[in-house]
Amino acid sequence: MTDVPFPDAQVHFGVFFQGVNHSTIWSDPASGSQIDFETFRRIIATAERGLFDAFFLGEGLRLREQNGKILDLDIAGRPDAIAQLAALAGITSHIGLVATQNTTYNEPADLARRLAGLDLLSGGRAGWNAVTTDNAWTGENFRRGGYLDHAQRYERAGEFIRIARELWDAWPDNAIATARDSATWLEPGAVRTVIRDNEHFQVSITPTLPRSAQGHPVIFQAGDSPAGREFAAANADVIFSRHGTHFDAALAFADDIRARLRAVGRPDDDIKILPGTQIVLAERESEVEEKARWVLESQFTGQTALSLVGQVWGRDLSDLDPDGPLPAEDPVPTVISGARGAQRDGQDPVSIARQWRALAEAKNLSLRQVAIETSQRSGFQGTPGQVADELTRWVRHGATHGFNISPYLVPTGLDEIVDWLVPELQERGSYRTGYTGTTLRHHLGLRPPLTRR
Repeated sequence: MTDVPFPDAQVHFGVFFQGVNHSTIWSDPASGSQIDFETFRRIIATAERGLFDAFFLGEGLRLREQNGKILDLDIAGRPDAIAQLAALAGITSHIGLVATQNTTYNEPADLARRLAGLDLLSGGRAGWNAVTTDNAWTGENFRRGGYLDHAQRYERAGEFIRIARELWDAWPDNAIATARDSATWLEPGAVRTVIRDNEHFQVSITPTLPRSAQGHPVIFQAGDSPAGREFAAANADVIFSRHGTHFDAALAFADDIRARLRAVGRPDDDIKILPGTQIVLAERESEVEEKARWVLESQFTGQTALSLVGQVWGRDLSDLDPDGPLPAEDPVPTVISGARGAQRDGQDPVSIARQWRALAEAKNLSLRQVAIETSQRSGFQGTPGQVADELTRWVRHGATHGFNISPYLVPTGLDEIVDWLVPELQERGSYRTGYTGTTLRHHLGLRPPLTRR
């Protein structure tokens, strides 16, 4: 390649195991259980065989609901991420293990210790996707209940991470005695106590674990708002984004993150960018469109279409035929429960309905087909060679460092990517041919932790 900003850049891959949701075709005969250990074992083994950087687990603290009913088409079962990853650490040797953990409804002493334990026992492969929550329905799980507004949740998260880093740094490298004849196993006075007294935390903590081989768990963050991007620039090692489909949008996001890094005094390559994406492969170009259509139609079942369209109409549409027309009446303006998850915030439902009716009439579409046509889809589709060329273009032009892949089937959804796509990338020199280190920080090419430089 000529006139390419990063001609030697390589594609990094992570796999995102979401749990049940409408983008995962959980009803297909080839789909495994969303909670049995064998599913997790199979998918992480495939990812490690494919030399992926990390296995990433989402987590939810409460089941999603709508109108007081469990939304069983969405995420409805997730084992505790750290417990699951600790089990997987024992059957893997290289791949990173990333747990989504909430800073709003956890406490630093407990969470920092559990993450340090995973990091230590895995030989330096732990990562922490630090997320915040601002809704009261999750807060109802906890004694204090309630919620934090947008600004406060990032303030708490920043202070949470600062305390966690202090705890991970509280054991110096020479804390443990190296001589057998030492009077004590731990050098006297080596471990510091971390004390904080502010709006968010009042703690006095003497941590119980030394650092791992990578120093700290790698900190991931996902946030596309200006506040989320600022938070990432100040705190994160890796940022997830939703820009995993359109090159120009991805490049603009990456340029913005680089500018924010420079503004806070960090090198502009100090954060790795891994947008979430879906990849659909077919061996022959003539098969691509049919394969992609099958995936899409399998993701948008009749029940899913009724649920998604029902968000716009503001009512339960389960009495309708998803393969029939859109509702004849206009939507009822209403606030969709935050417990439902994704919403069309800030958009007038009546105007959306009119646009959808016009689309349905122009293309003779059913309700389900309208849901498919208007969905915000992400990802790449093509032959392995076509997709390899496109992913290589993205990383070598600075739009991203890699991709966090959400398979549309688990546990088999990575097989084609590992068996077909990875060799094509390796042939182009844009993917590793073997692990060269044992820690997640090394896989990602990250510098030492911010407090250890």
